[in-house]
Amino acid sequence: MNTLAHTKPRIQSIDLLRGLVMVIMALDHCRDFLHFDSINGNDPLDFETTTTGLFLTRWITHFCAPIFVFLAGTSIFFVSKRRSLKAVSGFLITRGLWLIILEVTIIYYGWVGNFNFSFAGLFVIWALGCGMLFMAGLVHLPKNILLGLGILLVFGHNLLDRFDGQVTENLGGFLWSVLHVPHVFQFDSSHNLFIGYPLMPWIGIMILGYLFGQLYNADVTVAKRRKTLIQLGLGSIGLFILLRSCNFYGDAHFWQTQSTGIFSILSFVDTTKYPPSLLYALMTIGPAFLFLAYSETWKNKFLDAITVFGRVPFFYYILHIYLIHAVALAVFLASGYSLSNLDPTAIFGGFPKGFGVPLWAVYIIWATVVATLYFPCRWYNNYKSSKGHWWLSYV
Repeated sequence: MNTLAHTKPRIQSIDLLRGLVMVIMALDHCRDFLHFDSINGNDPLDFETTTTGLFLTRWITHFCAPIFVFLAGTSIFFVSKRRSLKAVSGFLITRGLWLIILEVTIIYYGWVGNFNFSFAGLFVIWALGCGMLFMAGLVHLPKNILLGLGILLVFGHNLLDRFDGQVTENLGGFLWSVLHVPHVFQFDSSHNLFIGYPLMPWIGIMILGYLFGQLYNADVTVAKRRKTLIQLGLGSIGLFILLRSCNFYGDAHFWQTQSTGIFSILSFVDTTKYPPSLLYALMTIGPAFLFLAYSETWKNKFLDAITVFGRVPFFYYILHIYLIHAVALAVFLASGYSLSNLDPTAIFGGFPKGFGVPLWAVYIIWATVVATLYFPCRWYNNYKSSKGHWWLSYV
């Protein structure tokens, strides 16, 4: 039985873009585990406490989740060209459920280091898994209906912001949080569940990514594809600038003049990720279109290395969490702490306040982590490309 990864066509520019956002993602997670501001609970986007460098370190990683979810939809389209829709639906159901299970087991342990479940979160892997469950049914719909639904979810979900308010601690409140508003649900004094990635806009992004795959059909020339990508990219960025300038619609938080000119500019691009606002999606996916437009013919050894990560993204994702956690633990112990100093109720390894390294050290550790990950990812990419085991579709 051939696997999803083994049968789907490889598009170099898409793999490169996916690999690039995976590399950038590791920067954010190195900051989460190691930077003293993160350990002490400071928000890198808070203009009262942040610096330009810290803000940009966090902000650049905003591109990761929407592009990854969008391209996951594109990958589903590629599979649908090579398999029956019934087979695609079956795979999406099992893959989606598998991702949700991993989110609350293997991935949870990688972040926290224990199974106390004092603060469990449903984040991007949960959103991907749920998106696949929905797409298992949606792939059977006509594409014009899918387009309307995708646009409605991405462009229209901010109309619901006014109804978020205070989430009730009951089934209705839970379902509303799952759909639209992040919220922490406290089950008892020591167990909490955080809905970090409400599904509504993420499903819309995945639907649009699925339809986007049509640009890579055999009857679409490179020139036509590039022209369309440039139009999509410039149009998305232009609409973002227009809506953001007017402070009218598309984000629950308006930009404001800050204490310095650079902070005012940063406020302009400080859009809402939880859940991803329309402006957040335009700001991140718009440049991705332009990247795809111009990178289709790029080729060198460095880009080939980045592409490797884009071909085995989930394998990379699991490894990078455990590797960063292990490095953070080593730095923690080398700093004079002991394992007894770990807080079993805290996320990001349970490192206590007071621990951490400066931002420049985070960047050095990030570069080292990414370079280290290249070797197992290259091995796994070669293995996955040459084998047809069914289980490779799930890793």
